[in-house]
Amino acid sequence: DLDILARRTPGFTGADLSNLVNEAALLTARRDKKRIGMNELEESIERVMAGPERRSKVMTDKEKLIVSYHEVGHALVAALQKNSAPVHKITIIPRTSGALGYTMQVDDEGNHYLYSKEELENKIATLTGGRCAEELIFNTCTTGASNDIEQATKYARAMITRYGMAEDIGMVAMEQIQNQYLGGDASLTCSPETQTKIDEMTVALVKREHDKAYGLLKDNIAKLHEITKFLYERETISGEEFMEILNRKEIDPSVMSSASAEGGSGN
Repeated sequence: DLDILARRTPGFTGADLSNLVNEAALLTARRDKKRIGMNELEESIERVMAGPERRSKVMTDKEKLIVSYHEVGHALVAALQKNSAPVHKITIIPRTSGALGYTMQVDDEGNHYLYSKEELENKIATLTGGRCAEELIFNTCTTGASNDIEQATKYARAMITRYGMAEDIGMVAMEQIQNQYLGGDASLTCSPETQTKIDEMTVALVKREHDKAYGLLKDNIAKLHEITKFLYERETISGEEFMEILNRKEIDPSVMSSASAEGGSGN
């Protein structure tokens, strides 16, 4: 159990782990149980990551459908790429943090400290997957991708300015992190002309991964519809359920017809 817990809490600080255990203890007491179990620990991980469930926040049917496609977009792009952590859970239950849903990935090999260029590119593609699903199915985009955009931009910029992963710049640090243990203020150490080039390269990198993610979803649109229908009805699905549907060879014909009526074909 401790090994499973360690794999599901990568990047957690000491304070995060303390909060996790406290939350688990409170849940255990509320359920009149004498020992903390994995159910309480797993729910506590989600509470620390995204906040407690906020079932009082009721979405419209259209919003719920959009959020369902958005989250499955993330999960499907992740699953269709190599060197990407497996999907552990997808939910469209709103959280007190403001999240209307989220997709949790867990690395089966435990804590991951080194990331290759390909893995970071895949992370960016996965982050754009939600927006891509909105564009593909509804021919529009919503504010739901704001955090995804922030994270994708952060990874892309770091690849160029800090990790030496851009061929045009090479192994030169263009950014310095100050007060690393107090939030990490970043400052560029290059000319204004180079800063402009970095901005252009960042935009190009995110766009390239966005286009890759869009292509993956378009090529697998039947699975996007099928998994989204299941998530919309269930609100929460496990990684095992997600992979079982993804690996099915046959697709229910009613899924495509109902999906077309609800969201359009996304031409």
